[in-house]
Amino acid sequence: MNILYFGVPAFFLFISGFAMLMLKLVIDEEKIARRVARAAGVSLVAADGTEQQKLHVRIVIGLGFAVARSGLLSAKTLADLRHTLRMAGIRDQGALGLFVGAKVLMLFGLPVLAYVLVHMVSLPEMPRIGLIGAAAIVGLLLPDMVITRRRKRFVKRVEAGLADALDLMVICADAGLSLEPGLVRVASEIRETHDAVAQELTITAQEMRIGNNVRDALTALGARTGLDSLKRLGSTLIQTIQYGTPLTQALRTLSAELRQEQLTKFEERAARLPVLLTLPMIVFILPCVFLVVGGPAIIKVMAAF
Repeated sequence: MNILYFGVPAFFLFISGFAMLMLKLVIDEEKIARRVARAAGVSLVAADGTEQQKLHVRIVIGLGFAVARSGLLSAKTLADLRHTLRMAGIRDQGALGLFVGAKVLMLFGLPVLAYVLVHMVSLPEMPRIGLIGAAAIVGLLLPDMVITRRRKRFVKRVEAGLADALDLMVICADAGLSLEPGLVRVASEIRETHDAVAQELTITAQEMRIGNNVRDALTALGARTGLDSLKRLGSTLIQTIQYGTPLTQALRTLSAELRQEQLTKFEERAARLPVLLTLPMIVFILPCVFLVVGGPAIIKVMAAF
């Protein structure tokens, strides 16, 4: 027990010192980046006016990048993590470091916190060990659960606004705009209502402007999120460019299909309501009905006896 009492604080101090060291490395890299930007005449101030992130966030990012660069994670694992973050709509430069750092800190921090809490209450030895192990499992899986939930919300936002974006693309095509200016204009017009769709279209337009292969940029449109609707949009645009088919007709057809799919999903959800309402009706409504219908008879029977 003495080893545990002295070992846990020592381990926590080691983690804190390691985090401070990673913060120093991040600060040094930021200084070098500022010097390079100053020499090139480029500002590093973000779009929201903040020049740098908060202290604790920078510590976590530095820890995550240190773990990523240490070789503990393979290149394939890091690539999969970046792809998972992109599918969730997280494309910041420090996103990978923040995710890995949060995962490491929670993996070791939650068991330490659980160790302190279980020693404040009187519990047997086996429940203590079980709670500490459960805290470690939760710390390991909680960041993945958060990213999975955020990805689902991002995918729903993209699906909700894609049909409207296609209608605007049809209007831009009828007005004589080509594909790249049309994507930029649609992204700017739809940003207030459907920011997720505007983000995807902006990235695609930038890739088309920077790269030489338009086909790769349109293919990446669906690969970033894994949505079938975006993959179909990319394939449709590739076919119109390759075979010279009318762009407006293809976009109208795809928009109609997407709206029909949304209507079908709404009908499926509506058809599930009777099944979902069966259990609440049995538990809450039927007892009240039986009480109202049979209550007077029961009272009369009890009065008769």
